[in-house]
Amino acid sequence: MASTREFDVVIFGATGFTGKLVAEYFQAQYADNESIRWAIAGRNADKLESVKQALSISDSVASIVVDSDDDEALSNLTKRTSVVLTTVGPYQIYGEKLLAACVENATGYTDLCGEPAWMHQMIGKYEARAKETGANIVFSCGFDSIPFDLGVYYFQQHAKAETGKTLKYVKGRVRAMKGTFSGGTAASLKATMAAAYQDKSVLAALKNPYSLANPANTHPQPDGNTPHLDESLNSWSAPFIMAAINTKNVHRSNHLAGYPYGEDFQYDEMLLTGPGEKGQAMAQHVAEDKSLASDDGPKPGEGPSKEERETGFYDVMFVGQTDDGNLLITSVKGDKDPGYGSTSKMISESALCLANDVNLPGGFYTPAAAFGDAIIQRLTKKAGLTFTIER
Repeated sequence: MASTREFDVVIFGATGFTGKLVAEYFQAQYADNESIRWAIAGRNADKLESVKQALSISDSVASIVVDSDDDEALSNLTKRTSVVLTTVGPYQIYGEKLLAACVENATGYTDLCGEPAWMHQMIGKYEARAKETGANIVFSCGFDSIPFDLGVYYFQQHAKAETGKTLKYVKGRVRAMKGTFSGGTAASLKATMAAAYQDKSVLAALKNPYSLANPANTHPQPDGNTPHLDESLNSWSAPFIMAAINTKNVHRSNHLAGYPYGEDFQYDEMLLTGPGEKGQAMAQHVAEDKSLASDDGPKPGEGPSKEERETGFYDVMFVGQTDDGNLLITSVKGDKDPGYGSTSKMISESALCLANDVNLPGGFYTPAAAFGDAIIQRLTKKAGLTFTIER
């Protein structure tokens, strides 16, 4: 990225719930690091000042007033920074003008987007221009989809080291999780459902596992939507709500890297609910749960207490079978609740990784394709994630 710019990273949406957590993380980790130049941005000057006071952020950290609908202000903002970190969603409602400004001004961009239909549209609309200007756009730098996208990347490195090749089928299985999904995730899901109801092309992008990679690919994928007993893991598996975005990002990573996992690679994600009748009943309950999309789900700007964020965690395993029948297993674990505590750390380190650690051609990227080992090193050193080879 262009080191001559005023800032390395601007946190856009710093007055929102997740944006405040990102600002808190930057303050805790980098307040005394003069080589990291960061700023906060939002549409209300008084609220930006309140965030700085609440977090004891120095006046040397700039506050930039800018609205997500103001083209000129967005253009000026993106010219001042190497990377914009945006938490302002749903992105299909509030995100396009900022993304377009980043593309036009060769500015890096990281977000928390879990909206595959919008991502598909933005790739089609702006990717060619990003390649011309040199802008690096990296979607999905939170719980969707870093633990999963980088988890598959890490697993396939292990498989290749053990067997000399990557595996054609990998299972992503959420083994344990404590925490809540964000209000932004719920709002994005509702916005996506509304868009799909109005536009059949949106529905098609949601249904196609390759909509972010090569949409013409017709290789069948496993059914991750039906509860079933996985005898190899001695557990029932239930649908996992984030699979709709994570699986598409994993396939895009494979596509962008030139298919190191194979052009016929298969990947699914499910939630393990345990063995026996209890595990079966839980799997069926999870499959029927629609609460995240209901009016009773979390609202944007709402979130768990600090104690709830601190005591949350997640544990995701990745499993594949070698040609001789051996199971390979790796895992990714996070030490905070997935939707807020861990997500705020992951996107922070992603933005800094984009600003300082990688040198990419212009284009639209996934975390694995953009960052690879560099982000794994950051996440394990700074953000409380662990990547483990289990067998």
